Amino acid sequence: MDLAALVVVLWVAAATCLACWVLSLLTKDTSWVDRVWSIVPVVYAWIFAGFGIAADADATRPIVMAVLVTLWGARLTFNFARKGGYTGMEDYRWAILRQRMRPWQFQLFNVFFIVLYQNALLVLITLPTLVALQHPTPFGAWDVLFTVLFLVFLLGELAADQQQWDFHRAKRRAGGTLEPGFVTTGLFRLCRHPNFFCEQAQWWMLYGIGAVAASGAGFLGGVLNWSIVGAALLSALFIGSTVFTESISAAKYPAYAEYRRTTSMLVPWPPRRGSTPAKA
Repeated sequence: MDLAALVVVLWVAAATCLACWVLSLLTKDTSWVDRVWSIVPVVYAWIFAGFGIAADADATRPIVMAVLVTLWGARLTFNFARKGGYTGMEDYRWAILRQRMRPWQFQLFNVFFIVLYQNALLVLITLPTLVALQHPTPFGAWDVLFTVLFLVFLLGELAADQQQWDFHRAKRRAGGTLEPGFVTTGLFRLCRHPNFFCEQAQWWMLYGIGAVAASGAGFLGGVLNWSIVGAALLSALFIGSTVFTESISAAKYPAYAEYRRTTSMLVPWPPRRGSTPAKA
């Protein structure tokens, strides 16, 4: 049952990779993975949950996990859409990398990192749902705790998204310039990327639910089960991407160096002494 579910997910992922690659060549736009980022994990999670339902076993945990992933996907899809992500707008970071690389180098980067690696990551982060499918144990208190924490981080990301959206709308109304050039208030006073922190935390909570399911296999099989690779690689990707994004912001905004000095990058924390961020 669990192997069949994984095979179906892998076929869907392979088709998604092919579509993203072909479309990137036809349109000369490499942001197709970005456009499916919030969609295909929802599909994968429901494939795993569907196999659990079909097996006539206790599928409560896979269903709850699929619902949580769906809520995550709905939030991200909405935020991506209102920023114009589905209107043919390419991620500005890819355009910068394209300028720094030779055409053949960028095409290799497109195939192996943008298309294959990122699509593989979208499969990996949903694998705790497969772990839950493999261990149909009763839904308990630990599951409830991780579910509630997932929802807390989801609300945190919703708030950060809205604060960032409000700032950029105010920036547009001001003619494209609003000091210091980036949002520093609200959740952004506690860390430079609260939305990134909440995003990663949600997938670690999903991993936690899978670990609860696998806990009957012992410590290594539960808390440190093999599906940890998805959340770990996602965190690594976010850290690398954040460092690159901040290098662009630092070159663009003189005040960003002080913001870096006084404010935590990812983990929410009170600003360092002497921090007086500008009002958004």
